[in-house]
Amino acid sequence: MPAATSSQTIGPFWHGLAHPEWADLTRHGAEQDHPDRERITFAGTITDGAGQAVTDACVELWQADPPQSPRFPAFGRCATDAEGRFRFTTLRPGPVPAGTENNTMPAGGETNAVQAPHLAITIFARGLLRALTTRAYFDGDPLNAADSLLQSIPDPVCRATLIAPQEGSGAWRLDIRLQGEGETAFLDV
Repeated sequence: MPAATSSQTIGPFWHGLAHPEWADLTRHGAEQDHPDRERITFAGTITDGAGQAVTDACVELWQADPPQSPRFPAFGRCATDAEGRFRFTTLRPGPVPAGTENNTMPAGGETNAVQAPHLAITIFARGLLRALTTRAYFDGDPLNAADSLLQSIPDPVCRATLIAPQEGSGAWRLDIRLQGEGETAFLDV
């Protein structure tokens, strides 16, 4: 009888995680190019629908601001640990013009619309047929109230799953629930 084929649907991505330094977006001296930007840590835990830690996820972080440069890749990647935790070091983003992430103009052609400062997050893990994409907004940022994507989520409880509270000086946290009660809002991209 032939051997059974693996049931893995997407991944594992361990070859892409062979560089743990990628979780530090400041590793090339980003502060030299952006001395006005605060260096922050962004961390969280990924759990499944049963509340169990997802210990084998690949988490990618993207940001449009500050812009990518030789010292700032604007992209990072890390694996979750045995407790489902991930952690990045980066520069706190600022607002970006609406439409920046997909090179389109906002509806109505407004050129002065902005997106609130945020981090784009993509999650790859066992059992996912497609990667999951979400965002992390910074609690207390006044631009959150005008961000068109954030405000397009009518349920305030669901919208709150995208708001990262501050956990101390320069530390922000967003726990991500893949499904079930308290599920994080994911984007259809």
